[in-house]
Amino acid sequence: MQTEEKRPRLSFWQIWNMSFGFLGIQFAFALQGGFMSRIFQTLGAEKDDIPILWLAAPLTGLIIQPIVGYLSDRTWHPILGRRRPFFFIGAVFSTIALFFAPYSSALWMAASSLWILDASINISMEPFRALVADKLPDSQRSYGFVVQTLIIGIGTWIASNLPWFMTQIGVPNTAAAGVVPDSVKFAFGIGAFVLFTSILYTILTTKEYPPEDLEKFEREKAASKGFFKGVKEIFENILDMPKVMLKLGVVQFFSWFAFFTMWTYATPAITEHIFKATDTASLAYNNAADSVGNYLGTYGLISMFFALILAFVTSKVKINRKLVHMLSLISGGIGFISIFYITEPWMLHLCFALVGIAWASILSMPYAMLSSSVDPNKMGIYMGIFNMFIVIPQIIASVGGITVTYKFLFGEDVIYTMVLAGTSLILAGFANLLITDRNATHDG
Repeated sequence: MQTEEKRPRLSFWQIWNMSFGFLGIQFAFALQGGFMSRIFQTLGAEKDDIPILWLAAPLTGLIIQPIVGYLSDRTWHPILGRRRPFFFIGAVFSTIALFFAPYSSALWMAASSLWILDASINISMEPFRALVADKLPDSQRSYGFVVQTLIIGIGTWIASNLPWFMTQIGVPNTAAAGVVPDSVKFAFGIGAFVLFTSILYTILTTKEYPPEDLEKFEREKAASKGFFKGVKEIFENILDMPKVMLKLGVVQFFSWFAFFTMWTYATPAITEHIFKATDTASLAYNNAADSVGNYLGTYGLISMFFALILAFVTSKVKINRKLVHMLSLISGGIGFISIFYITEPWMLHLCFALVGIAWASILSMPYAMLSSSVDPNKMGIYMGIFNMFIVIPQIIASVGGITVTYKFLFGEDVIYTMVLAGTSLILAGFANLLITDRNATHDG
């Protein structure tokens, strides 16, 4: 892999090509986040039982992400390179799981589909993060992750609106009790196609740098081969993580607790509080749930536009990553809390517009800060370890963290989950003040 000094600056389209697979990954995340809770409710899950049905996915991510990062650092294939083999493996299994998820006929089947889907996405996703850091000099890191976020925003907006669009062209939006509507099934099928083809596009259009000294790379890999040596090395890297990573971990914890709360509770909270629809087999509920997907799409759309602005800015000037991230997270927190107070459904677009600003920053600024603070030869393992700070809050949320906290702090109504999400995101914003390393907070 080329050293920092030897990496050439890449054009917008080169960065676009190597990040394009994130379009499909985000299709999967948006469909999963916007509609898996709807599938769970359709199959008979109670509102307070939904988080536990999500538990297996983050638990698996906690294990898989560091392992995949470690393995990708140690991989070199003369044709597929370092990260792309993992793109392909993850794409195959993610595509299968995404296609079959809405055909589940029992809760355990839907939960298993979610587990397989999330585990498979993790195999592809973190090598994508590492690839940006592998290919770009430090001066382009913010720009590179922002372009990646632009693609993610496009994917979020389109995928979140797919069931609504299916309904508009005449695909049935209701089904018998306990059966997922065809509009959702069609949306997941389209998502599976986009997932596979977009990742394949990146694999075919992007080349990777080989290790600078291939013989040395192979010797070091041979010297440290073995399962127990690998586990030991992963744990050593966890214990020796840079201080910047640990501080960013605090920011990540509150950020992802907030978004996991949204993914698991936005549909029941908004359909009940705003649309007054609770019968999951009724036309009113399914129309309201489609509308929630449409409003959730707003945060993807705005994250896309915000990423466009950031892409333009970061291509021209150096930015203070910490300040951008702090203000963006606080804006998103205000958006979540505002959902409790609005009186008309159209106002949800304003709320989720603010959330979209936070989402764009979450997907770019922490990774730009991290990639400028760690050993480039361990970029994969550190990206994997870093994402433990994404899955740990999801695990805590799944085992009762959301339910207990929102009821204790605010009240019994499920809409208070959005207030909890907003509070958590504001805390994440202020946690950026912990980060003082200028290499992390400013473009190189």
